Amino acid sequence: MTTEGERPAERSPDRLRIIERIAEYEREGKFDVDVEDDPPTRPLRPGEADFTGRKFSSKIKTFFANRSAYRYFEGLIKKGDLVIKEVRGEENCLFAKESGAVVTCNHFNPFDNYAVYRALLPCLGKRPLYKVIREGNYTSFPGLYGYFFKNCNTLPIPSDYRLLAEMAAAADELLKRGEKILIYPEQAMWWNYRKPRPLKGGAFTFAAKASVPVLPVFITMTDSDRTGADGFPVQEYTVNILPAILPDPRLTARENAAVMKEKNFAVWKEVYEDFYGLPLSYADGKADG
Repeated sequence: MTTEGERPAERSPDRLRIIERIAEYEREGKFDVDVEDDPPTRPLRPGEADFTGRKFSSKIKTFFANRSAYRYFEGLIKKGDLVIKEVRGEENCLFAKESGAVVTCNHFNPFDNYAVYRALLPCLGKRPLYKVIREGNYTSFPGLYGYFFKNCNTLPIPSDYRLLAEMAAAADELLKRGEKILIYPEQAMWWNYRKPRPLKGGAFTFAAKASVPVLPVFITMTDSDRTGADGFPVQEYTVNILPAILPDPRLTARENAAVMKEKNFAVWKEVYEDFYGLPLSYADGKADG
């Protein structure tokens, strides 16, 4: 981190390549494709993930991992590397305080899940925020982030169909017992990308099957006057918690999933256009979710 107001002469070549790749994928309409150069991964093995945290060993690991993650991310906030400028719509969070809910958020930074967690504390109370993550982040990611990915109330999405069914059943159990699960319906993380991207249906299928609301969150960003180690301005986050989207008891689970997905994208789009003062459009000419 440079001192306030300074800008390094060079911006990270890795970040510049990611920006170019994002622009390319937007032109091609490949909104759900990863742009990061992630490490090699392996599939999840049977029994490797304790999805609902039943085992005593899992509870111990999760307790210490969450304490470490809290200290780490609060340290980033204190240093100014993670800036949560404002939280809007806290009252919408309280609506879902007593029930399970699928929380959706745009995905643009490895730290955005902590911004969501911090914003949702009024409705989480002492409960954790579960996070659905990609399989490789759970099985293969190195270092401290890998430790967090593996132990901080995460639900990896397995590539194996049988394990996927196990994970889906666990998510259903968690939602019905009142937990909140954060799912990124855009699927891939696009670094500092400000637009909402077309949504996948999985998050809404989970909510519809468990008959719980979807709580949409959309994070908007502005450049701060501080510069990160990558040579780019540190972003200031405004966490927008939007009104819960309720399943309609008159509809089937499949119909509810489709309707909730459409409503989720519509409210994200509205926040984007209001905050940035721009109509939503993409380089591929599409503007729907």
